[in-house]
Amino acid sequence: MNHPRAELAMLTNGQPVALGDVPVLTLADFGQAVLDGVAARQRVSALFGAAAPASGATRLYAVLADDEQNLLYAAAADVTGGEFPSLTPRCPQLHLFEREIAEQFGLRPAGHPWFKPVRYCRSWTGRDAWGRRPGEPIPPAVGDFYRVEGDEIHEVAVGPVHAGVIEPGHFRFQCHGEQVYHLEIALGYQHRGVEEALLGGPDARTIHLAETLAGDSTVAHATTYSQIVEGLAGGGASARAMAVRAIALELERLANHIGDLGALAGDVGFLPTMSFCGRIRGDFLNMTALLCGSRFGRGLVRPGGIGFEFDAERAAELGRRLDLFAKDAEVAINLLWNTQSAMARFEEVGPVPQSVAAELGLVGPAARASGLDRDVRRDQPSGIYCFSHIPVSTCETGDVYARAFMRWMEIQHSIGFIRDQLHALPSGAARLPLKALAPESFVVALNEGWRGEVCHVAVTDAAGRFARYKVVDPSFHNWTGLAYALRSQEISDFPICNKSFNLSYCGHDL
Repeated sequence: MNHPRAELAMLTNGQPVALGDVPVLTLADFGQAVLDGVAARQRVSALFGAAAPASGATRLYAVLADDEQNLLYAAAADVTGGEFPSLTPRCPQLHLFEREIAEQFGLRPAGHPWFKPVRYCRSWTGRDAWGRRPGEPIPPAVGDFYRVEGDEIHEVAVGPVHAGVIEPGHFRFQCHGEQVYHLEIALGYQHRGVEEALLGGPDARTIHLAETLAGDSTVAHATTYSQIVEGLAGGGASARAMAVRAIALELERLANHIGDLGALAGDVGFLPTMSFCGRIRGDFLNMTALLCGSRFGRGLVRPGGIGFEFDAERAAELGRRLDLFAKDAEVAINLLWNTQSAMARFEEVGPVPQSVAAELGLVGPAARASGLDRDVRRDQPSGIYCFSHIPVSTCETGDVYARAFMRWMEIQHSIGFIRDQLHALPSGAARLPLKALAPESFVVALNEGWRGEVCHVAVTDAAGRFARYKVVDPSFHNWTGLAYALRSQEISDFPICNKSFNLSYCGHDL
C-alpha cells in the first residue's frame, strides 16, 4: 500500500500553507490517498467542497489528522461532472461529509449506501444533487426513513418538538416490542447558513458568528476561529492570553460535564446528584462570567488574545472558587458512583465497541469511552497545551457507564490543569495587534472542545478574504455513534443513551 504522506500537503495545527501547496489530485488518487490515510490510522477531520479557482468545477478538500505524528495532511481534487465516486462503502466516517457535499454543491457521491440530504438546506450552486432549487420541497422518496419490515415490527417517531426545553431533532425507531432494531436521526431544524455567512470575512460580525456556532462550546469555537486568523496573519497571542483561553476552555468542559452527570442521574431518577450538579454547573458557569461577564464566555476570546485583562485579584478569586466548587462536585458525583441501583442502569447499556467507534470516526469523550486514545490537546496541541500537558484517560466498555465515568475523570484532570495555570500564570499583553491575512492560503485549526474535536478550515482568496470557511463540530462525527448505541437496546434506554453523548443540534446544523 502506498503511504499518502508523499502526495499530500503537510500542515501543523493553526499554521497556514500556500494554497498552491495543497496538491490537486485526480479523483482516483484523491480517494485512494484518503483511504490509505485512514488505513494508516489517520482520521478524517474534514471533507468539504468549494468553488475551484478560475474554473467551473467544484474542488473537494480533505483534511486528515495523524495523531501519532502530531501532523495534518491536506489534498484536493476537482469534480467537473455531476458526480464523484463515493468512499463511504470503504470508509464509513465519510458518509455525512459526502451527503453534505451533495446538498451544498449538487454533486452526487455515486455508490453512497444511504443517499439523502443532511440538513435539507438550500444548495450553494442553484440545484442540489436531488435536483431541488432553493425553496423547493423535498421529494417524498428523498426524505423517506429506513424501515424494517416484519411481523410485530412497529415504528416510533420522537420529535422534532420535545417535552423539555431542548433543541429540535427527529428520532425514528424501528422496534420489535421494546427492542430497538434501528434508529435513524434526522436533523437540520437548526440550520442557519453560518458557513455561507462567513464567506468574505473576517469582518466585524465574524467573531460573533464563531461564538454562536454551538452556544455551549463558545470558547472552543471562538478559540479555534482566533487561531485561524492568527495563523493567516502571521501572529498569535501572548503566553498569558493563551493560558486564560485554556482556563476558559477547561471551565467550559467542567460546567458541561458536571451538568451532564447531573442530567444522567436525573434520567435514572437519582435526584441527589441531579440537584447538586445542576447547582454546581451554575457555579462553574459563573466562574467563566468572572473572566468576561458572560457565563458562556462571549467576548472573552478574540484574535490576537483575549478581550479582558486578567489581573492577580481575579485569578485569586477564581482559584478560591475552584477549590470550593471542586469539593462540592466530588461529593455530589461520588454519590452517583456509590449508588449501585443507579450504576445498574448505566452498565452494559448502549455499548459502542472500539472497532465501531474507530470506523465511524467518533471523537471526544464518546471515542475515549470506547477505548480510542485520542485528544487534540495532546495529539495536535496548540496554545498553552504545547507546554502544559493534560492527562488523557480512556475506558473500554463503550457503554453509558463509560461515557459517564469519562466525564468524571476529565473533570478531575481539568481542575488540576486550571490550578496549575493559576499558580504559574505567565505575563503578557491581553491582546496583540495582527497584520492583514495572507492571500491564497490554506489553514486548519483544531481544539478539543468538551464534546471532542472542533475543526475549522479556511481558504483565502487573492485579497486575503475567506473564499471558503469550513466548520466541523464534534457532534457531526458523533451523531451516528448515538444511532449505533441504540441497536438491540430497549427504547426506554434512549434518554440515558442520548444524554451520555449529549450532542449539539445547532453545532451539527450550522
